[in-house]
Amino acid sequence: MTNNEDKLKKIISHAKEYGFVFQSSEIYDGLSAVYDYAQNGVELKRNIREQWWKAMVQMNENIVGIDSAIFMHPTIWKASGHVDAFNDPMIDNKDSKKRYRADVLVEEYLAKIEAKIDKEVEKAKGRFGESFDEEQFLNTNARVLEYKEKMSAISKRLFGSLEKNDLADVKSLIEELEIACPISGSKNWTEVKQFNLMFATQIGSTAEGASEIYLRPETAQGIFVNYLNVQKTGRMKIPFGIAQTGKAFRNEIVARQFIFRMREFEQMEMQFFVRPGEEMKWYEYWKAERMKWHLSLGMEAKNYRFHDHEKLAHYANAAADIEFNFPMGFKELEGIHSRTDFDLKAHEEYTGKKLRYFDPELNESYVPYVVETSIGLDRMFLAVMSTAYNEEKLEDGSERVVLNLPPALAPYKVAVLPLMKKDGLPEKAREIMADLQEDFMCQYEEKDAIGKRYRRQDAIGTPFCITIDHESLTDNSVTIRYRDSMKQERIAVADLKQLIVGKLKQKM
Repeated sequence: MTNNEDKLKKIISHAKEYGFVFQSSEIYDGLSAVYDYAQNGVELKRNIREQWWKAMVQMNENIVGIDSAIFMHPTIWKASGHVDAFNDPMIDNKDSKKRYRADVLVEEYLAKIEAKIDKEVEKAKGRFGESFDEEQFLNTNARVLEYKEKMSAISKRLFGSLEKNDLADVKSLIEELEIACPISGSKNWTEVKQFNLMFATQIGSTAEGASEIYLRPETAQGIFVNYLNVQKTGRMKIPFGIAQTGKAFRNEIVARQFIFRMREFEQMEMQFFVRPGEEMKWYEYWKAERMKWHLSLGMEAKNYRFHDHEKLAHYANAAADIEFNFPMGFKELEGIHSRTDFDLKAHEEYTGKKLRYFDPELNESYVPYVVETSIGLDRMFLAVMSTAYNEEKLEDGSERVVLNLPPALAPYKVAVLPLMKKDGLPEKAREIMADLQEDFMCQYEEKDAIGKRYRRQDAIGTPFCITIDHESLTDNSVTIRYRDSMKQERIAVADLKQLIVGKLKQKM
């Protein structure tokens, strides 16, 4: 087992043990690729959502939010292209009977070549030491250039075949690369077929009178069909944005890697409406702004990179992913897409209603172009957890598991801990707790030795522990302990709130 696989297993185990994420319907042996957020997980998830909402809506006076319904008129999905084009190319292994996404099998093959390039870089670093010029090495080393050329040729062929819907060539590519089933090791593959990812259900009171309807596979269309309502009632002037968070549903055939790819997930999306011709300026603006947001949370820059799409979706004229270094390697976390006027024009065509904007500066009407930012809340949750999870060896030889969560995201900001369950300490602790609860999520704990309680709070990522002892009764001061450094200081109860507010604004 690789270190990365090992780390993912540890995160999954920690998430269950400490009340972050449970397998859905676990007492019925679970439901594949569906998860429930537990008591600490729901707080962490809420905090991520609120940080996103603050950055997108609260801090931008030309962006407003909506909450559209999960059920929508079925023709919307015809207009958006989802009925005809929302497919994944799937391939079955005849021996293991397992189904895979054909493009992912090829992408995993490419990742192995990329790992070989990384190995060459590491070897060269060891040889040349401080004088090593990584960029020059990547551009001149014969073996690295050979690997890069191979990757480029494979990518070009894969995306070209998918673009033309030449599924027979995708299968030929898998066979030529001698890609084997990860489970059986066999190369005995079926033909590649397209599978639509939308969940269909019935709406109506009787089976005979019911109509087929879809669970939304994305939240974006709820924004597009409400674009004119919001623009008129909000008297919005272009450029302006509409933001939304909410559940989406995809019948993922290959759903795995914990909460990274699920059948029911939550998106945080913003559609930014701009003048035609200005979309590339705003596309670059939102790429930079979104990366800035990730780093503002205290996440490390080395775990992020941009990946520009070679194969564009049918609606886009530019697209990039913000990729994050998950335990499974660099994977898509957020997408920034220039969607042109595809969606609004399609809805105009299908409804016969005009979705134009009258621009008083230009004295003309036009269908706006759209730049989209779209991030998976569950993926962001996993990114935060995998960055925060640490096993530390302490100076005294003991170990602790700590979640070094950005303080603004931590489920509980403060733990209130009376040193003993007697002598008036719990009463004093409750008094302090009641005051702090007005402003922060707090947890009260009096069971077990204080060291054990500190360890439990470290494991759920609580940045501040406040201990009430006998001195607190006489001088009205407490000990505050900081999660990351484990340092402790004495502070007056009257100064607690101000200190915590100040610390929460800093990166710890």
